[in-house]
Amino acid sequence: MTELRFPENFVWGAATAAYQIEGAVHEDGRGPSIWDTFSRTPGKVFQGHTGDVACDHYHRYADDVALMAELGLKAYRFSVAWPRIQPDGTGPVNPRGLDFYDRLTDTILARGIDPIVTLYHWDLPQTLQDQGGWTNRDTAEHLADYAVAVHTRLGDRIRTWTTLNEPWCSAYLGYGNGVHAPGEQDPGKAFAAVHHLLLGHGLAARALRAAGAETLGITINPADVQPADPASAADGEAVRLVDGLHNRIFLDPLTGAGYPSDVLEHVSRLVDPTFIRDGDEKTIAAPIDLLGVNYYAPTYVAGRPGGAGNGAYPGTEGLVEFLPPTGPLTEMGWMIEAAGLARLLERIGRDYPGLPLMITENGGAFPDKEGVDGPDGHGQVMDSDRIAYLDGHLRAAHRAIARGVDLRGYLVWSLLDNFEWAEGYRKRFGIVHVDYLTQRRTPKSSARWYREVISRNGL
Repeated sequence: MTELRFPENFVWGAATAAYQIEGAVHEDGRGPSIWDTFSRTPGKVFQGHTGDVACDHYHRYADDVALMAELGLKAYRFSVAWPRIQPDGTGPVNPRGLDFYDRLTDTILARGIDPIVTLYHWDLPQTLQDQGGWTNRDTAEHLADYAVAVHTRLGDRIRTWTTLNEPWCSAYLGYGNGVHAPGEQDPGKAFAAVHHLLLGHGLAARALRAAGAETLGITINPADVQPADPASAADGEAVRLVDGLHNRIFLDPLTGAGYPSDVLEHVSRLVDPTFIRDGDEKTIAAPIDLLGVNYYAPTYVAGRPGGAGNGAYPGTEGLVEFLPPTGPLTEMGWMIEAAGLARLLERIGRDYPGLPLMITENGGAFPDKEGVDGPDGHGQVMDSDRIAYLDGHLRAAHRAIARGVDLRGYLVWSLLDNFEWAEGYRKRFGIVHVDYLTQRRTPKSSARWYREVISRNGL
């Protein structure tokens, strides 16, 4: 195939999240998070798996960073566990929690890797959830205080700060259909959570900017929403509704346009949006320097009276049918369609111009296959399906760049196999295999492939 080269200074890296890899949930003053509680609730997580140990990254971070350097990573995106910094979500800072991220940051920098911090990747302190979680406006204020606490310790070394990861998941999966922590099912709470997450982003971004943060961003998981039949007006209306609930409800206020009128009208049918106060939209629109884009699969919908809808999209019941995925699927049952990434990047570039983008997560869960013994006497882990997935999506990203999209980098999800939320440990996204009994790390064939991509700056 034709060789493809990415722009000079394109950022190549990998991403993880605190609860998914750190373990050590009871050490050094860390408080409980909503995921500690949720994973211990019968029936919520596969076979009762928890993040208690996960990949034991809390103790093995130095070896993990050495592995990142061997793979040639230029950037590493990790999240800070709020319960390590403020065990109850407010009040005094726990110095031992900050000490860990201090050591981690220095170790990353010593290897010539650029750290990218995500302040909130879903592990809300349980004490804040007991007070309403993201349905409580105070949580937004607390996020800003927590952001400043972390920046005060690490801001002299970390350039890129991300406030939230995928607020769509936090709000709709946590409070809408309840498949994620805290496991509630209430449309009104879901929309309140959307707003307070965005408000928290705006407050945190403003506070970080005042503290001198260099590059500020937020990571969302926008959907490439497509109609079952492009010629169908009903399907087009379904696309508009789902796109509003998934994309525009976040992107429009983040970029200064405020909430879309059609989305507010839809929300108002389900809940009185009194949680939106004068001045909130201005706060949410705090200027950002980078938008993180997480992409895995497209979403196909049809407008059908009596359609089943989806609890993750409140109010779509009786109006929208979400089509089952077709064609090759990942182990998560997600449709593999790299063209969706190109469409999505181009759409954001067109509708929200002037906003630099970075793919902050992209990858797939696939079965690993033991190969022949490697040079160290241990079995190699072969994952050709993952290589094909990543190759296709990088080619789609390159097409978007060629069409004018300002895409600055690509971070593979994930560096390590890890605790995959409600799926526990049965789904593996890593380019590095983790034996959860021994904690042995084994780079998969995809890791070796990715190292070559980075060294060539292309395919």
